[in-house]
Amino acid sequence: MNRAFSRKKDKTWMHTPEALSKHYIPYNAKFLGSTEVEQPKGTEVVRDAVRKLKFARHIKKSEGQKTPKVELQISIYGVKILDPKTKEVQHNCQLHRISFCADDKTDKRIFTFICKDSESNKHLCYVFDSEKCAEEITLTIGQAFDLAYRKFLESGGKDVETRKQIAGLQKRIHELETENMELKNKVQDLENQLRISQVHTSPAGSVTPKSPSTDIFDMVPFSPISPQSSTPTRNGTQPPPVPSRSAEIKRDLFGAEPFDPFSCGAGDFPPDIQSKLDEMQHKSYFQLLGFFQNPWETPTTEFRGNFG
Repeated sequence: MNRAFSRKKDKTWMHTPEALSKHYIPYNAKFLGSTEVEQPKGTEVVRDAVRKLKFARHIKKSEGQKTPKVELQISIYGVKILDPKTKEVQHNCQLHRISFCADDKTDKRIFTFICKDSESNKHLCYVFDSEKCAEEITLTIGQAFDLAYRKFLESGGKDVETRKQIAGLQKRIHELETENMELKNKVQDLENQLRISQVHTSPAGSVTPKSPSTDIFDMVPFSPISPQSSTPTRNGTQPPPVPSRSAEIKRDLFGAEPFDPFSCGAGDFPPDIQSKLDEMQHKSYFQLLGFFQNPWETPTTEFRGNFG
């Protein structure tokens, strides 16, 4: 293994400075994985890491697992490791945290770099397999280092602090987006549970509001305006309607109504007959009145005749 880059002034790089400072250079490779190392740099350190990850990859390959393909995006801000199909960032290795980068001279396909993890502060060695571009990728990372170092000297160290602040803000944005997605999923679950509970309780558990026309005893309040309104009984049933007098009248065999002198109007009879009817009605009224005033008094009746 050897160092893939140096800061010699006469170094000839492969890409224009604008391509790495304003954009990024993409590469495709196979990702063997990452492992923790004890030192931030050193040829023997990366050689042991490569040997370890190659052995683990052979075991996974014998189990039918393929080596995953990734996309590398190299710029003066760092090396991003993305899924080539979904473009999801799997690892974001900031350039000021990369302490060593090299390709394997015995195996032209293998290249590595060591990066300090921002959360655990552990040194991780990332190992890749690229059949044709291993050396080119290490040189591109070296050129990004050279451009970043020049920019650091021009800004007096302020550019590094700015990149650190930007990196912290990006991390916070990612955490907030994850938290927001979790809250949306929880709200959606609660809405689904509420909808299911409403469906289960609506047929039998729904409460019908009491009609404003009844009181607390389910009785219709008395209203003098509508004396003929039906009043429910205690068991809630309605009493049968009272038939009118005209409905009770039955006709005889010839279709005529029976004679009722008390239901006829004053203009239905001649004056002499009407006066007799009024006298009879008046007399019968007082007889009934006298009976109810003294119901225990029995009138004396005399019978005259022969008794044997």
